Amino acid sequence: MKAPELLLPAGTLDKMRAAYDFGADAVYAGQPRYSLRARNNDFKLEELKQGIDEAHARGKLFFVASNILPHNSKIKTYMADMEPVVAMKPDALIMADPGLIMMVREKWPEVPIHLSVQANTVNYMGVKFWQKLGVSRIILSRELSLDEIAEIRQQCPDIELEVFVHGALCIAYSGRCLLSGYFNHRDPNQGTCTNACRWDYKVHDTQGDDAGDVQTIKFDFNKALEEANQSFASCGGAERHPLADKTYLIEEGSRPGELMPIIEDEHGTYIMNSKDLRAVEQVEKLAKIGVDSLKIEGRTKSLYYVARAAQVYRKAIDDAVAGRPFDLGLLAELDGLANRGYTPGFLERHQTQEYQNYITGHSKAKQSQYVGDVIEVDADGWALIEVKNRFAVGDRIEIIHPSGNQIIELAQMTRNGEPVAVAAGNGIQVRIPDMAGKEKALLARLF
Repeated sequence: MKAPELLLPAGTLDKMRAAYDFGADAVYAGQPRYSLRARNNDFKLEELKQGIDEAHARGKLFFVASNILPHNSKIKTYMADMEPVVAMKPDALIMADPGLIMMVREKWPEVPIHLSVQANTVNYMGVKFWQKLGVSRIILSRELSLDEIAEIRQQCPDIELEVFVHGALCIAYSGRCLLSGYFNHRDPNQGTCTNACRWDYKVHDTQGDDAGDVQTIKFDFNKALEEANQSFASCGGAERHPLADKTYLIEEGSRPGELMPIIEDEHGTYIMNSKDLRAVEQVEKLAKIGVDSLKIEGRTKSLYYVARAAQVYRKAIDDAVAGRPFDLGLLAELDGLANRGYTPGFLERHQTQEYQNYITGHSKAKQSQYVGDVIEVDADGWALIEVKNRFAVGDRIEIIHPSGNQIIELAQMTRNGEPVAVAAGNGIQVRIPDMAGKEKALLARLF
């Protein structure tokens, strides 16, 4: 079994370095103007050049995302803006728009192009189409099952395939959501998505008037749902659900009074956030299928997220290739990352409604919490810690390091040379002992 490439996001140079340190084979970053991450993106031209040079010096790969679906104004400037990027010799451009792909192929036929998930490739004939146009890798749509991916691999044996295995899921076909553009006039396809699908919405009941319009009324949705479910159960499920024909209005938390109709059917509600993708359990199956690259989403996530995800998926890949059984402890390690609950997405069919997250829009973290970065280690083994979240003497701390992780009980800590019991939170620095050789380590507090 061939080990698939492990591909991590890089929103900054430090995150790129962490990805490589903790096991990534490749990273992807993007120009703010032409990728889908215009916000929280530190990769201007100078940083792209530095990142590509550092990657190649380490024997790693660096892909540049240029996967915007441009309007006319950006077509006019695209080729001139890409000239210096192509000169940096990235290992591939990640692209989605057919027109831009045609332009790049005509001017720079030697540049590898990876077709973005934004293009929503869901079948083997689509793969064959793009292959004929000279695309070297297809990033398959997140909406495919393992069986469908396997069939594409069988029908298209001589092109690279890439599959997302971890990170946020869209509530539309990957990248095709219009909510942000509707609410904020910030188009997701232009790199400015505000993640409107993850905002806090409230549900309002309605009653109809003689004109057929609906007006809001006050009610307790959870109580009404419980009563309706009880009524439905009493009839044995043979009749139509009492709520099936109701019209509800939702209200987003920061827009009181702006009520929008919403309808829910047996497939769920289409304007609420999804749980996050976690396919670490499917790594072995994807490797056996012959997928070339396993991709993790999250260019706007923290350095801790990048390092932890890289370490976990590196081990999953290495174990799968070596024939070792899946390590269930990897699930707990991923629970420590900011998440909205996890789902294998569409990879495994016949998932129940529980995989759609209708209740909370905020991140959930279990098992552990990221609390600090090691800035430096002095000759006596005392490490200077940049504190990210509160921790204290007596806490069980996991030291996360490329050479391997270690769990300690924190016995002492100083600040400005004086003993302290608590590192209160973000914005301060403390020192802890016995950290020789732990440069570049991250700290997590175990619950």
